[in-house]
Amino acid sequence: MVSAPAQPAVVLVGPPGSGKTTSGAALAARLGVALHDTDAAIVAATGRTISDIFLEDGEPAFRTLERAEVARALRAEVGIVALGGGAVMDPATEAALVGHRVVFLDVGIADAARRVGFDRSRPLLAVNPRASWVAMMAQRRPTYERVATWRVDTAGRTPQDIAAEIAALLEQAE
Repeated sequence: MVSAPAQPAVVLVGPPGSGKTTSGAALAARLGVALHDTDAAIVAATGRTISDIFLEDGEPAFRTLERAEVARALRAEVGIVALGGGAVMDPATEAALVGHRVVFLDVGIADAARRVGFDRSRPLLAVNPRASWVAMMAQRRPTYERVATWRVDTAGRTPQDIAAEIAALLEQAE
């Protein structure tokens, strides 16, 4: 008998400040699985921050690293996989998400600003962060919605509450 290939329990997507890492950690703890954050994996593999990669090598170089790490994680990770906010905008990554259980963590600008502070560690939000975030979401929202199995609103909610909702969605899908 051939066993099915490894596959994440769920993949989290959404903009900066939606809670992918924090809610992902709460969900992983709740389900007793590991959290794999693709941005953190890139930082660990390169020994450089995402901002440094953007500044020194450019966004295309970062996106190449990201595409490879997401593809690897979708093949090999069995827990919760949290993607960087822009990962879904890559056509190869969007295609790779087909067949996975994907949760779009949706958030408004007020909560996103409070959570991430729109500091300089977010390279795409470094100049006029609020306007940049709104423009980014206008561009990305259709893709987030297209790849998502489910949409979960994270506004004003705790990571534990978000994790409970996602766990209930996964249970209903079994």
